[in-house]
Amino acid sequence: MKKQRSVITCTGGGGPLLTDTIEESKAYNCDSEQRERAEALSGNVKHNCHAELVSASVQRCVLPVSMARFRNCLARLAENVPTCVTHSALRSLAQFGMTPPVKAASCLGWSLKSHVQPLWMVLSAWIATRSATARNDRGWLEHATFTMAARLSRSTESRAIKGLRAHGRRIAFTMAEILLSLTIIGVVAAITLPSLTGNINERTWNTQRKALYARFSQAIALMPALNGYGILRESTDSAGSTSIEDTAAETFITSGLSKVLKINNICDNEHLEDCGFSSVITPLGGGSAISLPLTMGELNSNMVGAISMATESISIMDAKAAAFETQNGESIIVYYNPNCVGDLQNLTWHGTTGYWGQNRVCANFIYDLNGNKGPNTVGKDIGFMTLMYPSDPKISAPYPYVRSSNTTYTNSSDAIKECTANDSEYRIPNMEEMYSLFVNKNLIGLSSGVFWTSTLVSNNTAVRFLAVYANGQVDDFARNTSSNLKVWCVKR
Repeated sequence: MKKQRSVITCTGGGGPLLTDTIEESKAYNCDSEQRERAEALSGNVKHNCHAELVSASVQRCVLPVSMARFRNCLARLAENVPTCVTHSALRSLAQFGMTPPVKAASCLGWSLKSHVQPLWMVLSAWIATRSATARNDRGWLEHATFTMAARLSRSTESRAIKGLRAHGRRIAFTMAEILLSLTIIGVVAAITLPSLTGNINERTWNTQRKALYARFSQAIALMPALNGYGILRESTDSAGSTSIEDTAAETFITSGLSKVLKINNICDNEHLEDCGFSSVITPLGGGSAISLPLTMGELNSNMVGAISMATESISIMDAKAAAFETQNGESIIVYYNPNCVGDLQNLTWHGTTGYWGQNRVCANFIYDLNGNKGPNTVGKDIGFMTLMYPSDPKISAPYPYVRSSNTTYTNSSDAIKECTANDSEYRIPNMEEMYSLFVNKNLIGLSSGVFWTSTLVSNNTAVRFLAVYANGQVDDFARNTSSNLKVWCVKR
């Protein structure tokens, strides 16, 4: 007699999972009504893993099945219901002394806790009734769950990692993942480290610069006078040949500064590099490197020679530079004028012709905060200070903005706003600070123009602002003027 085939569904998996003959199903005590109910429940379970539905199917058509048929049923379930694994199922296995297989753990559907997972209900029921047999077939159960895990979605797989950790399972990265991570870290480091290192260096240099300025200010205040050190003169021999005798800068260091500053080493003009200076300097804002100036004239040609205007005429001899090193490790070159005079603010200002400032400069210092180490750039590890007036001296150490404003202003208020608009720490320089920028103009790229200062002077009619020309002349201007003046912002 040909066996009539019917469908008996173990559990919801999206279709017929176990096909048997009517005769075989009768042997399992499943009547036609039960079989029909099981088939009907199969479709519902696919979309709605409901405990009651699965329970009816399992109790009537699964539990009595032989081990061989149960294996077949589970294998089919693994193909059709790849995510039917839950935490409770793992606990069920543990209760019967079965270690949850690796792939079963990776099949954890932590986000599916609200669903009843029919496969593990089948497993739990089977283990409850045939625990001894199940223990003997642990290897096959692990294989079944492995097949099921292989079809797991990526989202469930990511949650599975947490499941593995929660159950004490060890996991590791592949070599490709490690190399990819190291590559990403290397790229990020290459992008961020230079900026981070640069910011750290700038803060360090700024702190050193302020400390150096403070020490110099205290030391200069202890000196009785700033002019008259050493010899700077031109002599003519019997044959008519002229020569310059110059010990001014070196004497200013040995007999003046060394009395009020802690100095380790002093270098004459022929051995400046022995005091930690590089032979070239990068100017402010980059650009082509310039040679280390060896004399005041090389530093700024407008600082030496004979010059005149209606109010005064001056003549300044070019003097050699000397250098020294401090106990704190700074290298400092000194450009010294032993014949400096007076001041500027106590002169009579009339708004037509000003005065020269060159003969009011007693000394100019170029410092390198870390010796001949890099970057040897103005505005970073290299800066300058200017000392004006032999009595009641004023020392200025302006930190210049990377570039001056190309805009000109006829109103001093607009010039002042220009600096704060660039950076809240910057401001318009006073006269001594602006003159320091002029003395060191080759280091910062100052070429031409007239520049506002914040210094006020009074003439017979009003209070006026002093301004510095690019040739060293100092003049006074009204708050509102018809002249176009530039501004070069600085900070202390």
